[in-house]
Formats: sequence, C-alpha cells, structure tokens
Amino acid sequence: MLVNNVRELRARFRWSQQDLADAIGATRQTIGLIEKGDYSPSITLALKIAAAFQLPVEKVFYLKEEG
Repeated sequence: MLVNNVRELRARFRWSQQDLADAIGATRQTIGLIEKGDYSPSITLALKIAAAFQLPVEKVFYLKEEG
C-alpha cells in the first residue's frame, strides 16, 4: 500500500492544497485524493510533488506492508 506525507509536508510549508496543486500543475482535487490515499499518483506527479518540497521522492511516498 502506498502511503504519503503530503498533508504533513504541506502543513509544514503552510501551503493550501491549491498552492501545492498550482506549484506542480495539478488540481486541488487531485491533491486531496492523494492525501486521503484514494489516488496513487503517477511517477511523474510523485516526483513533481517531492521536488516542490525539495525532498527525495522516498521521503514523501513509501510502501507500507499490508497485514
């Protein structure tokens, strides 16, 4: 299962969902779905999100063992 720290990072940067969406060329709805875990971003989108936070992608997204 893909897990992410997008909400926490966004709060640290004091960005709204719309601020992040504008920074990476996505919609606010997409950011909300990613944060809730209802949508797994493409590799390109995940890399754009990580770059917006100036972090390696594995610090933003990671796999969690199920079970």
